[in-house]
Parts: sequence; structure tokens; C-alpha cells
Amino acid sequence: MTRFLFIIPLVLCASSASAQQQPGHDACARDVTRHCRAVMSNGDSAVLACLKEHRARLSKACDKMLTDHGQ
Repeated sequence: MTRFLFIIPLVLCASSASAQQQPGHDACARDVTRHCRAVMSNGDSAVLACLKEHRARLSKACDKMLTDHGQ
């Protein structure tokens, strides 16, 4: 029982950290799937480079997210 009570806070912390990353992820998820599916397994830098290559075709939300993060 003690183990179970110890794990709950860890799970809650992990889920809140995940929730903090969601806005950027949600903004570009569809664009990544449409334009960068082939490089998804190559890591974040490959996906970012792909999104930059397809900048003119990205959704407004994804384009704004990239701009807001200096990309």
C-alpha cells in the first residue's frame, strides 16, 4: 500500500509535465503527420527541419508556435 501511495504523486507529476508540453504538440501534430511522417522516427530536430521546409503549407497555429519559439 505504501508503494502505491508513493507512485501516485510521481504519475501526477509526469502527467502535468506532459500537459505543459501539449499546446505546442497539438498545434503541429496534424502538420507533422501530413508533411513529416517519413522523418518522425529520426528525432525532434529532423521533424523541426521538415516543418521548416514545409513552412508555407503549415497551419496557422503551427506556424505561430514555431515563430513564438524563435523558429
